[in-house]
Amino acid sequence: MTEPHGYGLHNLPFGIFSGPHDDRKRAAVAFENSIVDLDALVADKLLDAEPLRGASTLNDFLAAGLPAWRAVRARLQRLLGYGATADERARVANATLPRDAVTLHLPVNVGDYVDFYSSIEHATNLGRILRPNAEPLLPNYRHIPIGYHGRSGTVVVSGTPVRRPHGQQKAADASAPSFGPSKLLDVELEMGWIAGAPSTHGEPVSADAVREHVFGYVLLNDWSARDIQAWEYQPLGPFLGKSFATSISPWIVTLDALEPFRTAEPARDPEPLPYLRARENWAYDIELEMLLQTPRMRDRGEPPHRISRTNFRGMYWTAAQQLAHVTSNGASIRPGDLFGTGTISGSEQGTQGSFIELTARGADPLMLPSGETRAFLENGDTVIMRAQAVHGATRIAFGHVEGTIVA
Repeated sequence: MTEPHGYGLHNLPFGIFSGPHDDRKRAAVAFENSIVDLDALVADKLLDAEPLRGASTLNDFLAAGLPAWRAVRARLQRLLGYGATADERARVANATLPRDAVTLHLPVNVGDYVDFYSSIEHATNLGRILRPNAEPLLPNYRHIPIGYHGRSGTVVVSGTPVRRPHGQQKAADASAPSFGPSKLLDVELEMGWIAGAPSTHGEPVSADAVREHVFGYVLLNDWSARDIQAWEYQPLGPFLGKSFATSISPWIVTLDALEPFRTAEPARDPEPLPYLRARENWAYDIELEMLLQTPRMRDRGEPPHRISRTNFRGMYWTAAQQLAHVTSNGASIRPGDLFGTGTISGSEQGTQGSFIELTARGADPLMLPSGETRAFLENGDTVIMRAQAVHGATRIAFGHVEGTIVA
């Protein structure tokens, strides 16, 4: 799977950038090998979108709602397509910069961050590793979209180095825990959806209200310290083993761009409760891959090695059900809130989205072309996650989310 294309008129993902000669953050869309400065288009009166004027995040634009999102997208497709006049094309060219010449930033100010656990294959894989003599799925899994509240302040954009976290760990043969750097540092290959229009506190949101409240998707890496997590998660769940870093890709791919890629959802048994039922399918046929490059590979000029390839379409719980569940108790969502899908895994070897699954918690390390092995991440390792959706001649690229471990 390659990445250079997939940023045509069907995509036009939104992000925040600063230019090569100034550090002022502003909104843009990615188009082909370039970015189009939306702040400049609004200032030049080519685009009617005041929430994008002088915006250092996309939050105000997300708050404007679905009609505003669609109007801007349609106008951009005209300006960048065959419907533009010669004068418009020239003015758009003045607002266009090479994609590799700009710096990309977090596209939104993340107010709240929730990470779900929505791949039944991932839950089953982990259950077999952690509870080998018991039923791998816990009794509630097929009834409820399970998630945890993460730390929004440590959501970072792709390319940000990730410091190896410290925390309490307890070895199986130790009587007391120790404190130090994580030895079982892991990743989780995920997608994340970005909330658009806000909901009202105290009023649940229907599973059919996806288009109004979900702006689009990013790639997400939920970095995980498995040894810290194993000691602390009983009885309340993930905490410091998850809160040190969550990386996301810089471009938000809109729901409208993903419309051709919606597909049938997996069968569910038992049928979900009524509030978790949606009239439409909200699964997507999106291919994902995860690559690893060690310091030795980098020094030798060897490319990153693909260690996993999987697909988003099999997730047991969709964004529609996650949206309905997270608001079912009256909790509200706000523009820019981030919701991770949970690790995207398959049941076959090489389709899992985490090292703990790929290596059976370190018992079967990965063999790399460099002659090295990896059970979990070591300092200097770089993890790259990429995704694309393909339907006939239409191809949508998500870019990538990348992070390097530093001591």
